[in-house]
Amino acid sequence: MSVETEIQAIERQVRELERLPALQGKVDASIDRADRILDHVNRSRAARQARAHDGAEVARRLGQAGFYVALVCVATIAIGLFAPIGIFGFLGAVGLAIGLAAIALFWPRKDIEMAEATEKVGNAELVRRFDRYMHQERKALPPPAKREVDAILSRLPELREVLERVPAGDPQAADARRLMSRHLPGLIDRYEQVPAGYRDSIDNEGLSVDERLVDGLKAGRKALDELGENLAKKDVRALETHGRFLKTKYGDKQSPVD
Repeated sequence: MSVETEIQAIERQVRELERLPALQGKVDASIDRADRILDHVNRSRAARQARAHDGAEVARRLGQAGFYVALVCVATIAIGLFAPIGIFGFLGAVGLAIGLAAIALFWPRKDIEMAEATEKVGNAELVRRFDRYMHQERKALPPPAKREVDAILSRLPELREVLERVPAGDPQAADARRLMSRHLPGLIDRYEQVPAGYRDSIDNEGLSVDERLVDGLKAGRKALDELGENLAKKDVRALETHGRFLKTKYGDKQSPVD
């Protein structure tokens, strides 16, 4: 190879190297764009979940108000069969119905306290309480923490299905219950106890109060994911064992010849 050929090869390599920053910039821009799209999708899904949760609460309150109105109507009719109630009795019944409906619709909802979730609370009910608690506390958290809460909430339906079938005393189910009833609510409660003016303080590991909250929520989410996956694997193994049993018992048998 001549010197001129080597020089030309070196120049080509130099030009390729000069193009790398521009290519890297395009790659970084594409990654940033994908991250923004995924973040938008996650926020949209979280908003849909929040709207669905709020819609379910409105439907529950409307149903409760309707029940009270129907109860007053039935009671009024029953009393009227035996004694005339008159116009004042009718107006009193209407007022009572309106009052009970207003209480059902507008009475402040009691905050969920996960510390009340004792061992008598079933696994499925505990997950439902935890779901309501996280929706309740989400509004007071910073945006990065809200995204972690949304990620946890999105996994709860599958976790509830798994825990419903887990026998009492399962150690991994007990770990999941402790996470939902004590550890994650305790993390959020302690965060809310820190005055807003001190939440930019840096701890011994270089994390702010907000960052510590996000870090703890992320660890809890990963732990719940792992526990749910391990519990689901038991169902997979049970299915595999049953399938092998059926194959062993019936799979190789020949149909009798008539």
